[in-house]
Amino acid sequence: MCKSGIAGAILSSFSAPESVYSGMYKSMTSKTALNRIDSGYLPYHWDLNIYRGCAHRCRYCYALYSHDYLQGGDFFQDIYIKENIAECLEKKLRSPYWKHETINLGGVTDSYQPIEAVKKIMPDVLRLLIKYRTPASISTKSKLLLRDRALFEELARVAGAHVAVSVTTLDEALRKKIEPASSSTKERFEILEAFRGTKVMTGVLMMPVLPFITDTEENLRDLFRAAQAAGADYVIPGLLNLRQPTRGHFLNFIKTEFPEVYEPYLQYYSQGQDKKPYRESVYARISKLKKDYPLSPKKNPFPRQHGQLELF
Repeated sequence: MCKSGIAGAILSSFSAPESVYSGMYKSMTSKTALNRIDSGYLPYHWDLNIYRGCAHRCRYCYALYSHDYLQGGDFFQDIYIKENIAECLEKKLRSPYWKHETINLGGVTDSYQPIEAVKKIMPDVLRLLIKYRTPASISTKSKLLLRDRALFEELARVAGAHVAVSVTTLDEALRKKIEPASSSTKERFEILEAFRGTKVMTGVLMMPVLPFITDTEENLRDLFRAAQAAGADYVIPGLLNLRQPTRGHFLNFIKTEFPEVYEPYLQYYSQGQDKKPYRESVYARISKLKKDYPLSPKKNPFPRQHGQLELF
């Protein structure tokens, strides 16, 4: 049953198989599958999150705050599973008032958590989107998405689908420091390559660009080159934002792993710092790289809703 009540009622907790993840998983029910997002810059208005908390342990994760709305715990260790999400989603999609708007999958937490290999909730979600001809977009750091490749291709044929990978660097040693439990960057680009020649639009979310770490000309150029080679339809960059509690978590990481740039980070992310010159310089370089490595995008299946993909 798609239960009503608070955002999620905890039903049970269990340890995941050691081969999947060493943290704690907690089952919950949700009163709704979709969250309405009214934003002037996002190219969608609905977000669906199967999980809350994330095992990828990205040091810059902006979603640490989200556990405050549940029952706390460690965002990287206590992963909540919305067991009834598919039932709630169908209730929404079969409504005569549903307008078949684009749904973003996993705006708060990556839909392909390690436990998804066991739970297999995403296939149920994708089958419903196909059934009700509802377009969707997704970004991930997990190669597990390829398990559902055929479903994304079918969704693209009947409604439209975007698959993006979020990347920061091709330097694997650096990637392991800042995104320790995610798939390698190489594997992420393999996701894009797998959809070459299909109707699925693919992209690279080059974000966050980390000041003094991944903002070098070499790194940015490598990412554009890899995106072009993988057949990506678009690249969207984004700079690092630090908000509590992400600010403290990330700065502690910088102090430990990159002490040489700790003081510059404190200065740059102080309230009195004018960030405009830095932002303009980074985006100027990115604009040049976009010209150096032109992409050949497929025709957008839902251009009105995703026109903002051309922002950069």
